[in-house]
Amino acid sequence: MEELLYILPRGLAIGILISAPMGPIGMLIIQRTLSKGRWPAFFTGIGAAFSDLVYCLLTGFCLSFITGFIDTHQLLIQIVGSAVLAAFGIYLFTKNPTRALKTPIPAAKNYWGDIVSGFFLTFSNPLILFFIIGLFARFNIILPEFLTYHYIWAYLTILAGALLWWYGVTSLVSYLGRRINVRSLRIINRIIAIILIVMAIAGLVMALLDKQLM
Repeated sequence: MEELLYILPRGLAIGILISAPMGPIGMLIIQRTLSKGRWPAFFTGIGAAFSDLVYCLLTGFCLSFITGFIDTHQLLIQIVGSAVLAAFGIYLFTKNPTRALKTPIPAAKNYWGDIVSGFFLTFSNPLILFFIIGLFARFNIILPEFLTYHYIWAYLTILAGALLWWYGVTSLVSYLGRRINVRSLRIINRIIAIILIVMAIAGLVMALLDKQLM
């Protein structure tokens, strides 16, 4: 039970942070919320969440083969993970999300079409894998002593975090309606970037402090 409680906030945080940057999928979901309604947009987010889950499974699968290395070089991994988060945060801070906006995907006739389009648009960006590796290392969500059900719980919490994010985004955009200015998403990106950088710095400091206390 203690391990499950350890995983819960970390998995939710990873799921939210993976989904939060406003790239093409975020822009598409906002467009669909405004043009088609909240639920088609949310189902697009479900597709994106499952795509992120696939990349998380790939990351966890790779890490499970090097648990001995992780246990021995935990400080190094946390430092590298923090560096990856900081680098991504700096990149996100300087990026204008409206430039990533592509021609809107034609409206799907059903929710399955929304899910599929969200999945493949997200899956088409494999660079997110490096971001996920950084998050896994920063939050230390994969531990050598974990059993199969711990891994299942971890991935379920990551998926839940992503779904919570898209549910919140579609609810907010649906509530605000046309008052949403797409260009203001750059401000949201910068806020998220600052959060990532602060988390990276905090993770680095905590890792160094833990090393000194050992």
